[in-house]
Amino acid sequence: MTISNRALREGTSPTPSRTDDRESTAAVRLAGVNHEYGTGGGFRSRADRTVTALEDVSLTVEAGEIVGLEGPSGSGKSTILHAVAGLLVPTAGTVALHGTDVTTLSNRQRTRLRRERVGIVFQRFHLLPALSARANVALPLVQAGVPKGRRRERANRLLEQVGLENRVTHLPGELSGGERQRVAIARALATDPDVIVADEPTGELDTATGETVLEALTDIGRDRAMLVASHDAETLAVADRVVTLRDGQVVSGER
Repeated sequence: MTISNRALREGTSPTPSRTDDRESTAAVRLAGVNHEYGTGGGFRSRADRTVTALEDVSLTVEAGEIVGLEGPSGSGKSTILHAVAGLLVPTAGTVALHGTDVTTLSNRQRTRLRRERVGIVFQRFHLLPALSARANVALPLVQAGVPKGRRRERANRLLEQVGLENRVTHLPGELSGGERQRVAIARALATDPDVIVADEPTGELDTATGETVLEALTDIGRDRAMLVASHDAETLAVADRVVTLRDGQVVSGER
């Protein structure tokens, strides 16, 4: 069950924000997805102007399932995450979150859906250096119109859940790499999203710190659908299923 943004704004009791028919569908469903990136320049043919990042990708992720994405650089892992998050619209095919086809939405609608229903964990943290850990976690709630008191309360609770209750007022520059990534995980969960996408979440961390970060990510995000892209076998070991990509195509693990 997720907490609606209205409940976060108004301080009402948590209530399901999705209908029963949505809950009965897959959390994430990609069907026949293709995507091409333009290369720019003065090329003469369309083939010279584009690079195929994804080719006929179909993939389903259920609520509560962690799916790992593996493959060499350029295989399409990050492109899948960006499509699921609504950061790009694929050239062809559909991307649906709980039955809502993201590819048919306007830019404004995709932005709103991403803010409310998708949490993103980046490899390089993407924290604002002038803001405290608590203020960074609360940023998505500012955008959602949640009152200040509710924002502080939720940010404090999430930071406690990732083991940073004594770091709430620290700036990112005063935190270790692992602590910064745990702040990023707490921020990704601020609006209680249905789906989490994580792109190389341990790529900047040593092995021991990476294990701590993965534990935090899987512990407090376990009831959500999660897509984790990584080259690291230990990171992918947390997944219920691993999908292998080569040259923009799924070669194993598809369901």
